[in-house]
Amino acid sequence: MAIENDTNNQHPKRTKEFPQITITTNLNPVSNPMQNLPHEIIVEILSRLPVKSLLRFRCVSKSWCSLISSTQFAKTHLDVSSRNKDYANCRLIFSSVRPHFDLKSCSLHCLLYEPSVNAIEMDYPMKNPHHAVWIVGSVNGLVCIAIEEDSIFLWNPSTRESKKLPNLGIKLKYGCYIIYGFGYDEISDDYKVVGIFCVFGIGGLYETEVKVYSLRTDSWRGIGEFPGGIPLDDSGKFTNGALHWASSRDMRMDYWVLVSLDLAKETFGEVAQPKYGDGDFSLTLGVLGGCLCVLCDYRGIHANVWLMKEYGKRETWTKIATIPYLQDPVIYTIPLCISKNDELLLELRSYLRLYNPKDDTFKYPRIRNFGTCFEANTYVESLISFNIDDAAEGQQQ
Repeated sequence: MAIENDTNNQHPKRTKEFPQITITTNLNPVSNPMQNLPHEIIVEILSRLPVKSLLRFRCVSKSWCSLISSTQFAKTHLDVSSRNKDYANCRLIFSSVRPHFDLKSCSLHCLLYEPSVNAIEMDYPMKNPHHAVWIVGSVNGLVCIAIEEDSIFLWNPSTRESKKLPNLGIKLKYGCYIIYGFGYDEISDDYKVVGIFCVFGIGGLYETEVKVYSLRTDSWRGIGEFPGGIPLDDSGKFTNGALHWASSRDMRMDYWVLVSLDLAKETFGEVAQPKYGDGDFSLTLGVLGGCLCVLCDYRGIHANVWLMKEYGKRETWTKIATIPYLQDPVIYTIPLCISKNDELLLELRSYLRLYNPKDDTFKYPRIRNFGTCFEANTYVESLISFNIDDAAEGQQQ
């Protein structure tokens, strides 16, 4: 997550960002101990509650509404939720393709630690069973989705806020496709969407054009060509202030590079890869536990999962698991998360599996109303708003 302030040993100070809470009640103070709690303690308690409860508690009083609506409280709440190792306020979001395109979600905590969990259909922007929906990525509780590739939305599933992005200004035609990425620029406190426009020509030639959308300016701007050749990922993977793509400069796809885009500087770079070893394998890029992650799939044999424990340092690439193939061959995907027991949540041929590298075993979570999974991602429930004007207004109240 982009917000990583450690508040374990300190309480938020009473500032303009944390308005003084006043509870008006006819009850006797002795029978209403909440009235006498210090302001810092009330903030501490509220920051540990789920978003659904906090949205209801805005009706308690004007001061509670002001606090819960403030930008600083939203960041504090996000920080607390992001550091919870049990994923208490996290959810799995996945697209279903049968009987039609749709988005569903379920509790990530229950999926990892309970015998069964219920998946619910989500009321996402521009919901229509005839439209394909793609999950571009999530950061700080905000989810970016693409409807039929050319309609892009920023969406907070917890608060149900949504915003449609301006048109990219590029017309798709035969031989063209767009790859997106979604991330957070902590320096300017700005959320950005990156679109990589790729055109294949005759003889294997190709052209690329990169555009960046800024939430603060609510506009797209071009930043040149993609330097890594052909992006191989469905979407960019965000961590450490940058988006990342696995790409190939060779049309035979036998040589990969990991390309990064620093969202603050809007400059490209290259990330050193682990020493995979010999053999024929395919590469998938992801993020696991906030760290850059690579899955090397040696089809029919096994898949290795590599983790860069310190960003930018090649020597910190560590192989954390070797996942064996099941009897029924499947295509492995990047792990979606890692539990406190070091189990990896995997998507295997439209189903979810938990793999334990300690004893080399699989578990099969039971998900009611699951259907067929096309792609999956995770997000943390948060109060973060992409409406900058509304957030500022709530902070000043």
